[in-house]
Amino acid sequence: EVQLVESGGGLVQAGGSLRLSCAASGFTFDDYAIGWFRQAPGKGREAVSCIASYDHRTYYTDSVKGRFTISSDNANNTVYLQMNNLKPEDTAVYSCAAGQKLNPSTVTNLGRYDYWGQGTQVTVSS
Repeated sequence: EVQLVESGGGLVQAGGSLRLSCAASGFTFDDYAIGWFRQAPGKGREAVSCIASYDHRTYYTDSVKGRFTISSDNANNTVYLQMNNLKPEDTAVYSCAAGQKLNPSTVTNLGRYDYWGQGTQVTVSS
């Protein structure tokens, strides 16, 4: 059974930090890219960051560059998203997803991801 389980969300003040985790199981982790997406109330789902487990190439959306860092622990099939200097506009439900052997031009395409987690709420107060 494929599972993606997110953890680490919560309530934090602006300027604070959180680290999200995405624990994967049920598929060959090294063959997949893991992406973090977020959806704020009333908005569409947005690609935040992605890392390819097979070559460790990364992607960040412009609004989080310099503040968020994605990393992959292939030994434990887990991807982390370290979020620093959080802003109220970062408030959203954050979900991780797995897509097989994605190339850099497709990492933001939601339709290219095969498996999704349930999501974890991140709330940043001003």
